[in-house]
Amino acid sequence: MLVQILLVLLALGVLCVAYGVLIERRAYRVVRHRLNILPATGPETLSVLHVSDLHFTRDDAKKTRFLSSLPTADVTVVTGDLLAEPEAVETTVAAVRAIRGALASWFVLGSNDYYVPRPINPFLYFFPKRRHSLRRPARGRWREMVAMLESDGWQDLTNVRREVDLGGLPVELLGLDDAHIWRHDLRIVPRTSPERFGFAVMHSPDSAPETAASGYELIVAGHTHGGQIALPIVGPLVTNSVMPRRLASGLMRLGGAWMSLSPGLGTSKFAPFRFLVPPEATYLDLRRAQAPAEATSSKMRS
Repeated sequence: MLVQILLVLLALGVLCVAYGVLIERRAYRVVRHRLNILPATGPETLSVLHVSDLHFTRDDAKKTRFLSSLPTADVTVVTGDLLAEPEAVETTVAAVRAIRGALASWFVLGSNDYYVPRPINPFLYFFPKRRHSLRRPARGRWREMVAMLESDGWQDLTNVRREVDLGGLPVELLGLDDAHIWRHDLRIVPRTSPERFGFAVMHSPDSAPETAASGYELIVAGHTHGGQIALPIVGPLVTNSVMPRRLASGLMRLGGAWMSLSPGLGTSKFAPFRFLVPPEATYLDLRRAQAPAEATSSKMRS
């Protein structure tokens, strides 16, 4: 009897792994959130496409087709880890060309863009300090990718704060480098134009608490992959960040701010597996504020 139970459990485990590798990691979906947070003056609506953690390889045709199928937004934001390997720079730049925003196209980088990804023992994610102490990777082709993206009209928001106009909406825009590898500069976070709509862009949500406390209305981040693996009842096992597991991804309140924490569209090429955390492109449909502020959501598979 015990042997039969063990065989059943082994078969279920094999099926779950096969599902995660062959089906879910490419089960791209679109999620829409409506947020009533725009000021009374300026445009009535503003659409934002948020994608993250694309982790492109040289041969990523289905992901490329998914991106090309997405409707054009007013603003497109890519929150880092575009690459799964440095050889995919050209593939990545060509693929994201299809999702450029009508008004603006922004990006920040993540650790997998700066450094060449390499295999990591997955159990080290439960011991982040140990994992960091072991990381001595080679540098990637991030400078080339940044130059190519900028020539395509993308704006690099690495550790910058600036004032921009989005179709009549005055914005104080913040971009932070990857806090997960300590490249972020918190000195630029405090707001200087609080009368403008505060929009913050970052790879790791580790910078989000300070940003929310500074009065930004909207924060977009990635990095966590939503945990990449979740279990029924338990939820995500890790977030690879300071965020608690219950806040591994999705739209959430963080103080007075709304944060879109993307579960990402890709995975490391050394861990091509998702379970109960499907890859996602997120649309934020911003509208003029109502009292109280409201948010609604919808989901659609590709």
